[in-house]
Amino acid sequence: MKFGFSRAALTAALLASVAVPATAAQVFNRVSSFPVAANLPADRDKLSTTSAEIITATEDGNTLIYSDSPLGAIGFIDITDPKAPKAAGALMMDGEPTSVTVLGGKALVAINTSESKVNPSGRLAVVDIATRTIEATCDLGGQPDSIAVSPDKTFAGIAIENERDEDVNDGVIPQMPAGDLAIVALKEGTADCSAIRHVALTGLAEIAPDDPEPEFVSINGLGEIAVTLQENNHIVIVDGKTGEVKTHFSAGKVDLSEIDTKSDGALKFTGKVEGVLREPDALKWLDDDRFVVANEGDYEGGSRGFTIFDKTGKVLYENGAGFELAAARIGHFPDKRAKSKGIEPEGLEAATFGDSRYFFVLAERASLVGVYKDTGAEPELVQLLPSGVSPEGAVAIPARNLFVTANEADLGEDGGPRSHVMIYEVAEGEAAYPTIQSDIVDGAPIGWAALSGLVGDAEKAGMLYAVNDSFFGAQPTIFTIDATKKPAVITSALPVTRGGAAAQKLDIEGIALDGKGGFWLASEGDPTKMIGHGIYNVDAKGEIKAEIGLPVELIAGQTRYGLEGITSVGEGDDLTLWMAVQREWADDEKGTVKLISYKPVSKEWGAVSYPLEKSENGWVGLSEITAHGDYLYIVERDNLIGDTARLKKLYRIAIADLKPAGIGEKLPLVAKEEVHDFIPDLKAATNGYVLDKLEGFAFDASGQAYAVTDNDGVDDSSGETAFWAVDLKGTN
Repeated sequence: MKFGFSRAALTAALLASVAVPATAAQVFNRVSSFPVAANLPADRDKLSTTSAEIITATEDGNTLIYSDSPLGAIGFIDITDPKAPKAAGALMMDGEPTSVTVLGGKALVAINTSESKVNPSGRLAVVDIATRTIEATCDLGGQPDSIAVSPDKTFAGIAIENERDEDVNDGVIPQMPAGDLAIVALKEGTADCSAIRHVALTGLAEIAPDDPEPEFVSINGLGEIAVTLQENNHIVIVDGKTGEVKTHFSAGKVDLSEIDTKSDGALKFTGKVEGVLREPDALKWLDDDRFVVANEGDYEGGSRGFTIFDKTGKVLYENGAGFELAAARIGHFPDKRAKSKGIEPEGLEAATFGDSRYFFVLAERASLVGVYKDTGAEPELVQLLPSGVSPEGAVAIPARNLFVTANEADLGEDGGPRSHVMIYEVAEGEAAYPTIQSDIVDGAPIGWAALSGLVGDAEKAGMLYAVNDSFFGAQPTIFTIDATKKPAVITSALPVTRGGAAAQKLDIEGIALDGKGGFWLASEGDPTKMIGHGIYNVDAKGEIKAEIGLPVELIAGQTRYGLEGITSVGEGDDLTLWMAVQREWADDEKGTVKLISYKPVSKEWGAVSYPLEKSENGWVGLSEITAHGDYLYIVERDNLIGDTARLKKLYRIAIADLKPAGIGEKLPLVAKEEVHDFIPDLKAATNGYVLDKLEGFAFDASGQAYAVTDNDGVDDSSGETAFWAVDLKGTN
């Protein structure tokens, strides 16, 4: 039994958490990504909100079926070839599908038809999968949530939640009517609507006993239904054959230490909380006696991890902060959720692949899946898988060596990623993700995310430096990266300071070496946040030694899209800094942006005009600049993501052709040469959708090129960071 979270034990667990095996092993890797919007009916706007929430698979494993609440439908995906999933349409359900499962050739769909929270209603629909038709419906007498079919296929259990209204009395329960458990008899491969029993769950929990709110159900081989009452912080075990409540118990509390508890733009794993209610969401049986719960917390708790119980209520293992800190190590900790529920584990799946039993924990706010091997005692974290934004449901298909996640967030209206279904395959090989992770220092990971500018060390091949942007405004940092390891490792973090304290009002988007052991930094201004456009020189200890604002004549036409990279050409008295401005300013000719020059010795400013590519959608701008050999290399990209992305390219300009004009003069237009298209790299990196924010590019001391994406601090983002060595095919 494990309750404690010693620093030594935590360090050992984190160091082993995402290690790539030295020899080939069975690992899960994503093989494809399916945008749920591809299943939109022809008469719907292509930006209509869709969402893959709960997902299941047909018994042959060739078709995925998911609930899509915003669309009011269930969707189908043909995964006969899992590496090339195909849209197979959607079936409208005249209500809000909340969950779906499979019974032979039928899909059982729980549908919320409530006219209000105080007058909940719902039904169970039986869908013939082959014909995509609704064959029968059963009145459930309340608002359903989770549904599961017993292993012997004789009954289904449905959590009738009758959820609370968060806008009434600040969401405090009790709020009637009470929820219950519906048990539906299954006969001849379909639901028997005449044989539905309702099991009362009132009077069991210590919290709001008159208002149980069942959240999730799972059924073991003995026909026992385990039900989580999330808001009530309670778990109930019911005999599915008789409807008898066999046992019930509180989900209990957890004390947590060495966690980030402040949503303050800094990652500091030094806080603690005591007596946090677990408030479990999903539950999965590991065998007939043990089950695991994901402690999301959706009321007053949320202990950020997961717990393994036996069915008497005994805690066999408590994960505490382990999963959360493992997520932080690979840049997936959501700082904006630190104060409340952290990574927010919500979904679960459990299955046996080969000789190994696994369970999969879905972290909604970290957009991440933890793959754990069930050892019968303390589980082993073997992998962390990138998912889409906000994974909600998952299904394992062991017969085909597949695992699938459904990711509910659809940010298409705001230009963000759409809801996706991600497909993974277990096979012999190496883990493709993460591509970069941090070291463990004093028992906790180096906190990082939102990497922007990148520069190579002048002498040591494989060593690079990166900076984070204003997402971590309270913690501007220079990170040292060892790219010789796989995944690459962030070995140290150097705070950028002013007067010994963390420097404020910075949005660092570029970094260059200063030749004296320190760095030049470029900060992108944003007048709305009182952040000015500027250049900063910091020493080897991270202390700002010089702050150089742009001249008044230059910033007269400024926008918030300012400096997006900095590099240096020459040395000594001839040193010239070059900065890329991301987008057009008011004084730029249409379709062009500035490359700005500055000579520190003479304090002379200049600029040239750079021609942007055209785009039918979104905007195009610059996101990095770096000098190498006889050229300046420029990353030019659109702000589009996924299937809409069209431009993520590397261009170069001959340094000999750079003849800057004075500020206020007519700027010469430079000629550029295309060097590399990053979109194939981004597609192949981990077989997900194309990430939009390619922000860092640099050469190391040997001339090897590297690139990195900005994960936006896991805010309205999948949290994925792609870091890779770029093959420039002999380009110097």
